[in-house]
Amino acid sequence: MEARKTYFGNSARYRLFKAAKYIVYVLLSFNIYLFLQEELLALSFTYADDIEPGQLIQAFSATIDTAAWVILLLMFELETAVLNDRDIHGPVKWGLHGLRGLCSIALVYAFTGYYQELVTLYDVSPLSVADVCTLVGGDYSRLVEFDEYETLTAAGCAAMGEQVYTVANFNIVVDSETLRSAQILAWVDVVNALAWILVVIVLEVEVRLQLRGDLSDQVMNATKIIKLIIYAMLFICAGYWGYDGDFLDFWDACLWLFAFIFIELNVFEWQFETDQVQPVSA
Repeated sequence: MEARKTYFGNSARYRLFKAAKYIVYVLLSFNIYLFLQEELLALSFTYADDIEPGQLIQAFSATIDTAAWVILLLMFELETAVLNDRDIHGPVKWGLHGLRGLCSIALVYAFTGYYQELVTLYDVSPLSVADVCTLVGGDYSRLVEFDEYETLTAAGCAAMGEQVYTVANFNIVVDSETLRSAQILAWVDVVNALAWILVVIVLEVEVRLQLRGDLSDQVMNATKIIKLIIYAMLFICAGYWGYDGDFLDFWDACLWLFAFIFIELNVFEWQFETDQVQPVSA
């Protein structure tokens, strides 16, 4: 990708660009561990005793989603910035596209996990006992925040509002205010996951057209408008996580937006390189 070096120069600016890009990639990889820790903690209050294979995606949707995204990101980085066009053919091409395809399937699978969690938060019923504090000492947990639980204690039940619900088939209680907040955050997860899937689709179209030499300025302008709309949705989701105080989701969303800014620059430079080479070979 010599055009990228020409555009940035072999200067501190180019080295800073590469350093920032790969630091973001490393931080995103570390987020896999952070989400796994968070979901393992939640698992101890939800499917601790009898989790079934079909419930794994709901229990570990964020971990699976983030891991698939990191692999997919590295595939896009290889194809748009590291490998030369002449090397992307045969087994290399099909290997990259095949791995991206598997990651895309994992993303859709993770999306179903977010959707299942949303459905679960609407599958609630009013508490069957008059006083939630009578459940203290039993096998009940309290939903404190979205995906955060604690064992039901006397102090915890006293802090709950008047209207209390039980969640689906779990021994989990939640008051109306916390439930409403969790439902909103579940919707944000669903919208965010769907928006990122749309980003992948658009980028996949751009990459495939670029490899065929058909990524025209008209197509780039059209996809730019589509991506601006999608990225606006993603910024809104990130903003809501920041407003709500969900630091990990906010931090992760910001890192992903930075990461795909780098991928967008890769695609721009890739097309720039092709435009510079074509007149010479004509």
